[in-house]
Amino acid sequence: MTTLRERLGAGDKRKALIRDACDVLDQEVGDKGGLSGMAIKGAYAIVKGIKPGFIGEVVDALLDDFLDALNPLSEEALAQGQTPGKFLAANDERVAETLLAITDERVEGTSRAVIRKTYDKLRPTAKKHVAAAAPRLGQMLDRHLT
Repeated sequence: MTTLRERLGAGDKRKALIRDACDVLDQEVGDKGGLSGMAIKGAYAIVKGIKPGFIGEVVDALLDDFLDALNPLSEEALAQGQTPGKFLAANDERVAETLLAITDERVEGTSRAVIRKTYDKLRPTAKKHVAAAAPRLGQMLDRHLT
């Protein structure tokens, strides 16, 4: 069985996945409400303002690790006769823990103070927000796997 990275991590498929992931991220941030939503939207605007295309660059830089991390969940889904998207939605906390372990490690090694400061401010509530994004993330994955 081919891995997610082998199927989606190169060429035009990779470019399309990165564009779609940026759209999903924009949608997720846009859906946030209340005071915490304002903080998330503000932090996202700061990160987007670092330079044009920065979010896409970050997604590209994280994509291989994310695909590798999501691959066992995708395989588990297929073994149970489910689509990866449906499985990710049903296992949202696992998805969040898996992806946040990667971003935690990356932020530890960043030399950009604004990234570290912004991430540290949002990290305490990140699991809840990443888990909430799991259904949309799963739908995106299914779109690119078909």
